[in-house]
Amino acid sequence: MNTNELETYLHQRIPLSRAMAVEVRSATADGVELFAPLAPNINHRDTVFGGSASAVAILAAWSALYVRMRAEQRAGRIVIRRNKMSYERPITGDFTAKSAPPEAAAWAKAITTLGKGRPARVHVAATLECGGEQVGVLEGESVVMPAA
Repeated sequence: MNTNELETYLHQRIPLSRAMAVEVRSATADGVELFAPLAPNINHRDTVFGGSASAVAILAAWSALYVRMRAEQRAGRIVIRRNKMSYERPITGDFTAKSAPPEAAAWAKAITTLGKGRPARVHVAATLECGGEQVGVLEGESVVMPAA
């Protein structure tokens, strides 16, 4: 899956990503990087709205799993189970969200669980950056549901 394919998918299937003007900078089986400009995500303090920052981080984490599954030709439905967003400082400009799929051992366990027809829980994380500095971190858990 290339960057254009993922961006088109996100904009069509998750319209909020289009409204936030999210762009896909990279999309490989090893991880993704999303970009979002300040203007459509601004709040009353002229910084990024926390909900926008969280949404872009969730999109990055979800996308990292989605791209890995597509690269391995695996079927399943990814849903967010829970997440915790930490904001380290105000986001004062355009920003990025980077995420990678789980490490090899955790991924192998998830694939084994899916292979048995059971939902697999996986830890996901995303890092937000603005101006070359880390400004936030998402820690979450997703569930990959077996294909019906």
